[in-house]
Amino acid sequence: MEPKYKRILLKLSGEAMAGSNGQGLDFDTVLRICGAVKKCADMGVQIGIVVGGGNFWRGRSSGKMDRTRADHMGMLATTINALALADALEQLDCDVRVQTAIAMNQVAEPYIRNRAMRHLEKGRVVIFGCGTGNPFFSTDTGAVLRAAEINADAILLAKNIDGVYSADPAKDPTAVKYDEISYDEVLAKHLAVMDSTATSLSMDNHIPVQVFALKDPENILRVVMGEKIGTIVKEEL
Repeated sequence: MEPKYKRILLKLSGEAMAGSNGQGLDFDTVLRICGAVKKCADMGVQIGIVVGGGNFWRGRSSGKMDRTRADHMGMLATTINALALADALEQLDCDVRVQTAIAMNQVAEPYIRNRAMRHLEKGRVVIFGCGTGNPFFSTDTGAVLRAAEINADAILLAKNIDGVYSADPAKDPTAVKYDEISYDEVLAKHLAVMDSTATSLSMDNHIPVQVFALKDPENILRVVMGEKIGTIVKEEL
């Protein structure tokens, strides 16, 4: 059976890297996630990954720091996670490169779009650190930006919830899960899929977003193979 997507951008939250610990790194969890990524890569799927940094730093929530500096600290947190992912993938004999939007040449390549494309074409997983490299933009926006730049077929948004709901299911027992929903509807209803900048950017570039639960990392493989899990956000239905 052929994969549904040839090239994907996988967005992982920082919290996903922490496992049940809630913060920091749980390397067994990281290895399980990377095991699913390797299975996709072994099938010839080209994979870019953007990872958040919330397991180490959530500066904007404190309100006590300059936002620009807090966001720069968050970018460094994403680099820690990117390096952990790279290490786990290498332990699984998966060829990988880390590129960062802020230059830190001793630990990663600088982000260069043509170089990233070349890595993908050679079957290497490319992990993009530091989001967009700019404050005031989330790593969700960074994921959509990189997906557009590498011409990804889809964005796989792995979250701690199994799809997009009409309301927070933890607070509203009447919340309804969508199998499919349009970008416009997500924006109009202020649904918590991605921030509005990221959603608008994916809409403008016609990139479908598949939202699914990462509790079982094998869901990454299932989505790549075209199984109908989670919620797909796409053009008008």
